[in-house]
Amino acid sequence: MSDSLNICKNCEQPVNVNYCENCGQRTSIHKVTFKETFQDFVDTVFSVNAPLFLTLKMLVVNPGKLFREYLSGKRKKYYKPVAFLILTTIVFVLLKTISNFDPMEGFVAAGGGSQETMNLLVESGRYFSKNGNNIVFIFVFTLSIALKLFFSKRYFWSEYIAISFYIIGFYTIITSVLIFYLKFVNPELRMIPLAILLLYILYALTSLFKSRNIWLIIKLLFAYMTSVILYILLGFGLSFLIVWLKTL
Repeated sequence: MSDSLNICKNCEQPVNVNYCENCGQRTSIHKVTFKETFQDFVDTVFSVNAPLFLTLKMLVVNPGKLFREYLSGKRKKYYKPVAFLILTTIVFVLLKTISNFDPMEGFVAAGGGSQETMNLLVESGRYFSKNGNNIVFIFVFTLSIALKLFFSKRYFWSEYIAISFYIIGFYTIITSVLIFYLKFVNPELRMIPLAILLLYILYALTSLFKSRNIWLIIKLLFAYMTSVILYILLGFGLSFLIVWLKTL
């Protein structure tokens, strides 16, 4: 082994293995290459340190177990909740751009009110749709608030936030999968992802709480409706405010 490989280029500590025992950096570090950059991305997304496939599998087959294990301290076993939502949102934005999909198209129906008000509503809907990848984070917090409101004794609010990142990330995957169908086959079913989200919340949280009694399901229904209403009020309201301020 050459002398350059006996000293860690990051912390300058002596090393005789593939990874520095002091800082964890690889010892085989040379000039930055395209291959290395791509490999770092693949390692981050798919490696044992960030097991995306295991996280996706558990979100489908046993989300309650994933939530319980992550909250109990098994953090390296699963993909981080915030990073998971960011990754799924990036995929959604790419597919939305490719398909020119507008989730809010037709959302504001013609009706009463002045033309100026209707124009503001339409523009607000467009802004809401265009910036959905940013506004979706509001959904995380409205869902976590609703869960804390109806299930305050089960977990802390911070824990519900982590759970909500996973749930909304999965909702983003659902929407991404359905984008081309909703755009080109049946645009009238644009609200179907929200209906699937309701079913998934019932499935995931009854799995988390290990119960399917009717009272729990009723509370989950109210929590879901509360989160959606808050999301629309905050998300669309914020969009309306921004669009209105631009007209001044």
